[in-house]
Amino acid sequence: MAEKALFRIALDKAMDQCSRREFCCDDIRNKLSQWGVENNDADKIIKTLIKENFINESRFATAFVRDKFKYNKWGKVKIAAHLRVKRIPSDILSSALDSIDNEQYNKLLRELIENHRKVVKAKNQYDLKAKLLRYGLSKGFESSLLYDILNGLE
Repeated sequence: MAEKALFRIALDKAMDQCSRREFCCDDIRNKLSQWGVENNDADKIIKTLIKENFINESRFATAFVRDKFKYNKWGKVKIAAHLRVKRIPSDILSSALDSIDNEQYNKLLRELIENHRKVVKAKNQYDLKAKLLRYGLSKGFESSLLYDILNGLE
């Protein structure tokens, strides 16, 4: 009886958390583990949450991509890496990344590089481009896009 009560409490708590914000299966599995729920029960809870549409990996990935791009100003490489850590399937990951408008993506990258260029101190043009490239890569943008922008700098 106590196991059934723990299962119900964990399910209710997970439903409550999922109703407040988006979670992926991996996040909920980690939370259930922290709460002391066994793997079998965790699987049942996650299946129930998916069936009841409390968890939707596609919805989570789209929201994650939108938020990290808009607020954290991350590039696709960094966003994809974080979604892979959360075990989001590659087809869902690629469709979520495709939701980013290429024009906005390039505009954001150009703005980030131009703003960082104003504050970075460099000995020469070569040093400046190297620092800007490292900055862009650390934000998760593709090297090919960075090279195109940096080659246009004078």
